[in-house]
Amino acid sequence: MRVSVQSAPFDLGAEANGFAAGVTGAGAVVTFTGVVRDLPQGGLEAMEIEHYPGMTEKAITAIAEEAAHRWALCDVLVIHRHGRLRPGEMIMMVATAAPHRTHAFEAAEYLMDYLKSRAPFWKKEIAAGGAEWVAAKAEDEDALDRW
Repeated sequence: MRVSVQSAPFDLGAEANGFAAGVTGAGAVVTFTGVVRDLPQGGLEAMEIEHYPGMTEKAITAIAEEAAHRWALCDVLVIHRHGRLRPGEMIMMVATAAPHRTHAFEAAEYLMDYLKSRAPFWKKEIAAGGAEWVAAKAEDEDALDRW
C-alpha cells in the first residue's frame, strides 16, 4: 500500500504500470485519475489545494487500510496533489487490485468518494473575478451513504 500527498505532478502511465507490475494474486486492477476541471461558466485560472502534512497522509492511509480489509484487496495506491493546479492537470489517482473486478471497482469508488468528501484538503478556485473556497456538495456526501 502506498499513499502519497505531493505537490509534484505524477506520471499516470508509470504509476499505473508500476502498481500493476508489483501486484500478485490479483485478477483485476482498477485505476481512476481525477483532473482539475474548469468552472461550468469557464474562466478557472487555478485551484489551490491546502492540507496539513502528516494529518492528511494519516487520514488517507486509514481509509485505504479500511478499504483493503473490507474488499480483501491485494494492494492500494492513492496519490493526491496539493498546491496550485491548473485546469487539465491531474489532481489525484486511485489504484486498487483485487482477486475479482467487483471488489477492485467498489474499493476504488469507495476511496474516490472518501477523497472527494472527507479527506482533509481545502480547495480554493481562483478565477479572474476573484477566489472562492469550494464548499461541500450534498451529492458528494450522499455518495458516502451507500457505503
